[in-house]
Amino acid sequence: MVFNDHAKLKGQHAFLGASKYSWINYDPEKVGIAYRNFLATARGIALHDFAATCIKLGQKLPRSKKTLNSYVNDAIGFRMKPEQVLYYSDNCFGTTDAICFDGHMLRVHDLKTGVVPAHMEQLLVYNALFCLEYHQDPEKIEIEDRIYQNDDVIVAVPNPEDIRAIMNKIVTFDKIIQNIKNEVA
Repeated sequence: MVFNDHAKLKGQHAFLGASKYSWINYDPEKVGIAYRNFLATARGIALHDFAATCIKLGQKLPRSKKTLNSYVNDAIGFRMKPEQVLYYSDNCFGTTDAICFDGHMLRVHDLKTGVVPAHMEQLLVYNALFCLEYHQDPEKIEIEDRIYQNDDVIVAVPNPEDIRAIMNKIVTFDKIIQNIKNEVA
């Protein structure tokens, strides 16, 4: 048999594809909800890409309380770097939406485009990863985290002890995972 050529689809996945087969148990209402969530995720990715481009170019947006505008303008104002990877190991790394460090103050900003309430824990992990990668003592620097969502800005000054605890977990859990990898290799 000669199969049809679908080279343009190689590496892609359809919403109603075989690899994510749980949709076969959906009713029409649930498939509609799931697809709307899928579209929202795609929109969020596009908005993050747009915001990162604006920040890299220094292109401010019209002054407004709108989430995207506030996020972009604040990141430019604080001279932040968008989409920066923070790396501890192959087992633990993450990409911040925007970050800057001037030797004294670490700022991490996160853009949330969905409706699910954001949690500051994600930013605490970024703080810990930054301190581990760049050998910073969380007790000796200032840290401010911000979440931009639903036309609001949540500002937090994390407790250095909380960041230290996450740093310790990263180190400990990374060793556990690495030992398991070595056992199965």
